[in-house]
Amino acid sequence: MAQGLKTGDTVTIIAGNHKGKSGKIVKMDVKGHKACIEGIGVVERHMKRTQFNPQGGKKQIHVGIDLSNLKKVEGKKK
Repeated sequence: MAQGLKTGDTVTIIAGNHKGKSGKIVKMDVKGHKACIEGIGVVERHMKRTQFNPQGGKKQIHVGIDLSNLKKVEGKKK
């Protein structure tokens, strides 16, 4: 893992479309080298009608951001 990032850490995005934004890590994908950030990279997924979901519809999911594009925000040191 880059910079020892883990779920719950606050990070700033240093590259890409969301450059300059910051948020909290919601989920980590260690094998894929990606992290899901709270409120950033949320997209709508259209769901097909099925027997279990007869109406179909839309679902919001997080898109992972590569760990190399994240920088851990340090808190106040005492």
